[in-house]
Amino acid sequence: MHHPPIFWSFRRCPYAMRARLAIASAGITVELREVRLRDKPEAFLHTSPTATVPSLRLHDRVLDESLDIMIWALETNDPQQLLDMPTEGWELIATFDGPFKEALDHTKYSTRYPDLDAKAERQKASDFLIDLNARLEARLWLYGDRPTLADLALLPFFRQFAFIDRAWFDQQPWPHLIAWLDRFLDSEQLSQVMIKYTPWVEGDAPVLFG
Repeated sequence: MHHPPIFWSFRRCPYAMRARLAIASAGITVELREVRLRDKPEAFLHTSPTATVPSLRLHDRVLDESLDIMIWALETNDPQQLLDMPTEGWELIATFDGPFKEALDHTKYSTRYPDLDAKAERQKASDFLIDLNARLEARLWLYGDRPTLADLALLPFFRQFAFIDRAWFDQQPWPHLIAWLDRFLDSEQLSQVMIKYTPWVEGDAPVLFG
């Protein structure tokens, strides 16, 4: 019997979340192994070169970056045509994986960065969202009336940013961005990928996902 790919994940990690979104969208079955980050199993450490989630062990290689996992899944099967987006979408993902994510981390984990002003870092992140709100003014999703890879890649990080202080977030001048995020939060797709699993230990029965 063919063994499905082994997918190491952590439920709340936005990188793992977006990888799960792509796998679920592709309808690919993987064996999901939830990782307890403070007690990473040896099997996981032997799989992931960076010891970070998500990590996907295929029969011939390991994919250790969330975007690589998303692309692999959707190149295998893409019923929603999520890969059908303009070149600009890749540039947008790169921007938000870089400067925005850095400002997000400086805001959310401010105690780790005592030399930085958390409010100034939150403003840096917010500057990106003002532009994104304008993009969403006349459309439901980033590139039209249906989601693309860019939506799935970015939304888990906006969810993380919003939940730092949701009351503050909802008071900001980005109503279209809030509506976009809320559609995601209320979606069946998000519910499917946010099911809680017990952290994996050696000998556990396989948990299939996808």
